[in-house]
Amino acid sequence: MSLLVVGSVAFDSVETPGASRDRVIGGSAVYCSYGASYFTAVCLVGVVGEDWPEDHTRWLRSRGIDTLGLETVAGARTFHWKGKYLPDMNERETLELQLNVFAEFDPNLPEEYRNCPFVFLANGAPTLQRKVLAQVAPPRFVVADTMDIWIHNELPALKQLLREVDGLVLNDSEARLLTGSLNLVQAGHDVLRMGPRFVVIKKGEHGAMFFSEQETYALPAFPTERVIDPTGAGDSFAGGMMGYLASRGEVGPDTLKTAIAYGTVVASYNVEDFSLDRMKQIERADLVQRMKQYQTMLNLDLPVVQ
Repeated sequence: MSLLVVGSVAFDSVETPGASRDRVIGGSAVYCSYGASYFTAVCLVGVVGEDWPEDHTRWLRSRGIDTLGLETVAGARTFHWKGKYLPDMNERETLELQLNVFAEFDPNLPEEYRNCPFVFLANGAPTLQRKVLAQVAPPRFVVADTMDIWIHNELPALKQLLREVDGLVLNDSEARLLTGSLNLVQAGHDVLRMGPRFVVIKKGEHGAMFFSEQETYALPAFPTERVIDPTGAGDSFAGGMMGYLASRGEVGPDTLKTAIAYGTVVASYNVEDFSLDRMKQIERADLVQRMKQYQTMLNLDLPVVQ
C-alpha cells in the first residue's frame, strides 16, 4: 500500500569531528521517504525554492517516490539547516537555521494522495500536521513525529493532534520534555495517556523503546562501527518502520515489532555516510541481510538459571 509522507525538504550543511559537507540534500520528509522507498511506493508532500535542483527531484522519482506533492515556490529559497556534531556524536549544535520557504508551508494534498491508507506526518508544526489529516480520507493509519520547538510553542495543538493519530515517534529528550518525567518508561506511558495507540521513543545509538496498552519493549541499535553523520537517522528509522508497515498493509503487534527492527536497520545504514550517500549504495537485499544479522544478535534462547 502507498505511504503518504509530509514534512520538510531541505539543504543541510554538516560539520562532524572528521569532515564536513555543504548544502547536501536533507529534510525530514526526504529521509523518511527514502527509507520507506525500500519497501513501498511513497507520495511525498513538501516545499522547495527556486534553488532546488531538478536533478534532486528526478533522483527521488527514480526511487519510486512520487513528487507530485513537492511544490516549488518562485523567487524563494529552500529550507537550510547548518549544524555541528561534537566529539560525542550524540550531541550537536545548530549553527544556522533558515526556514525560508518552509516557514510559509501550507500543504494542499493532490487529489491522488488523499486516499493513501498509511500516513506519516514528519516533523512540522502540529497545526500543519492537523491540516494534512483533515485532507486525508479515512480509513487511515497515521503516525506523527514531533520535536522540542513544537512542545515549547504549540503544546495545545500537539495535544489535540495526539488524540487524532495512531502513533507518535519522538526522541528521549522530547519525551521527557513533553511529559515532565525523567524516567523513559513512565514518560512512554504518560504519552500513551495523551491519546495515541502506541509510542516509539528513539534513543539514538541506544535503540528504541515501544509502548502500547498491550506491551512495552526495547530494541537495541544495530552495532555500527562506522558512524560518519547521524543527521536524518531518526527520520530514516521512521521511514523504514512506516514503509514496512505499508508494505504489509496491517499493523498487528508482530508486524509492528518487525517494522521497528527494520527501521533500526535502515537507520544503521543512514549514519554510515553524509546525507543519503550510503543509502544510495544499498538495496532491499542489503537490508534483509543486515536484518538477519540483527535477528541473530537478538536471539536470547538461553538456558534459564534456577
